[in-house]
Amino acid sequence: MIQDGKNIEPAIGAAVLRLLLTPLAILPLKFHLWCSKFLAWILRDVAAYRRNEVMINLARSFPDKKYKELAQISKRFYLHLADIFVETIWFGACRGERGRKRLYDSRIVDIVNPEVFNEVYENSTNILVLSSHCGNWELLGGWFNYNHDSGNPLTSDVSEIGVVYKQLSSKTWNRFMADNRCAPLLDTDFHGYLESKEVFRFAITNRDKKFIYIFPTDQYPYGNATKHDIGPFMNQNTKVMTGGTALACKFGMSVSYLRWKSVERGRYSVELVPICKDASGETPEGLMRKYYDLLEKDIQDQPWNYLWSHRRWK
Repeated sequence: MIQDGKNIEPAIGAAVLRLLLTPLAILPLKFHLWCSKFLAWILRDVAAYRRNEVMINLARSFPDKKYKELAQISKRFYLHLADIFVETIWFGACRGERGRKRLYDSRIVDIVNPEVFNEVYENSTNILVLSSHCGNWELLGGWFNYNHDSGNPLTSDVSEIGVVYKQLSSKTWNRFMADNRCAPLLDTDFHGYLESKEVFRFAITNRDKKFIYIFPTDQYPYGNATKHDIGPFMNQNTKVMTGGTALACKFGMSVSYLRWKSVERGRYSVELVPICKDASGETPEGLMRKYYDLLEKDIQDQPWNYLWSHRRWK
């Protein structure tokens, strides 16, 4: 009974949060993007949310840029951060058949090379997809609804994909975000989000089943996690976790990079970039180096399209 209570309380709290946010979430995406301009001003100029961290990260990452250029990137970043916030709220209302149609009609994400997704899927036993904090990673749960009638749909099934995440300290917010991130697929057999501590056990249990593991993997190593030095990334010595790539090497997975680009406000493109077909002949650190090389190029192309407020370097 105690365990039941522990599960029920977060569920009730998450339901209350959803009830409070639903009237806002059902409003058109254009309205949300209009509101995000005001939210960006609050974050940047009123609350000064991690403003020092943002400027320090930018200055160290772009040592050749002048202060005025860095300030412009910072300003655009806060608008992008606000967009992520409002898009995530809007996304939570994309539930059921009607919600999935709303999601598709919005064209918020365009999968630009579904044929590559399908080729990697068909020619792999298991698949590791390395994602980052570019674009809007909170929209990954809409994966199978972004090009469903494009003439080239994804051949994998919703039950064969999981997104790895680290559990939030608040159980209520953790439950709310878990549901919100999977909103379009809650009534399907989508596996959902895999807690990072459970991934290895899940992979062993399901080693004979084809599965797609999406790892957002550009965080600074957590707590007591083993830290691996891979050299410079954005002009700074960088330590990484290799949990995802170590898993890929152990099970001979194919490894790909998920490229997020901003097309315009409220619209993103997603591209799958294959890194290797079979990781069993690679090293976890070597794969992470290739991943960070791809990520750095994308950040150089769109410097504001990255989460500069998180502590990537410590």
